[in-house]
Amino acid sequence: MGELPRWEFGVAPLPEVADLATELRELLNTVLALESAPPELADLTTRIRAARGAMAGSLPVDLAPRIGDAATDAQRVYVDHSRDIGAFHPCYPVYALRCADDRAEGEVTFPVCYEGPPGIVHGGFLALFFDCVLQQLNCDLGLAGKTTRLALRYRRPTPLGTALRVEAERRVEDDRIHSEARLLLGDELLCAAEMAAFAGTREGLPAVSPRRTP
Repeated sequence: MGELPRWEFGVAPLPEVADLATELRELLNTVLALESAPPELADLTTRIRAARGAMAGSLPVDLAPRIGDAATDAQRVYVDHSRDIGAFHPCYPVYALRCADDRAEGEVTFPVCYEGPPGIVHGGFLALFFDCVLQQLNCDLGLAGKTTRLALRYRRPTPLGTALRVEAERRVEDDRIHSEARLLLGDELLCAAEMAAFAGTREGLPAVSPRRTP
């Protein structure tokens, strides 16, 4: 099956939000490793609380996404979640991924903010990671859809702060997409995932309202 133009749904994140996401993630990695609370921490929390309160007045009245025929100006803009979500959302892991010919390969290193057991990545974050990787594979190759199943097999503990390799592939059968991925340390398999999804159509996607000009 030939590759189609990559699948996108939503608007690009604000560059200022992307910058903030990086700093927030690094901040979490720093404060989670503190032995005691320096005075800068309480001061930072106070300033963040004040900034959040100041920005609250700029929020839309309705926090539902502004998509579809019933969208209104009172709703919020929807940001594209098809790939690289960690670039603008600090709760998502950051990874590199290269997709072509129904396959993908890439790298990831999980910092302290994704810890579960001591020194080990929380299994829930691994599920999130694989969901992002396999969805990006589908979107980059131009055919995606709603996930119907995601299953993980945990083979070995996944270490924090370690460069890991991810491999993935997919196949399309009628209106179904079947995807698999593996997370490896060298040649050792740490975790594997399988995903099933409906193959959607671009025509079936609701319209996404663009970001409003200030």
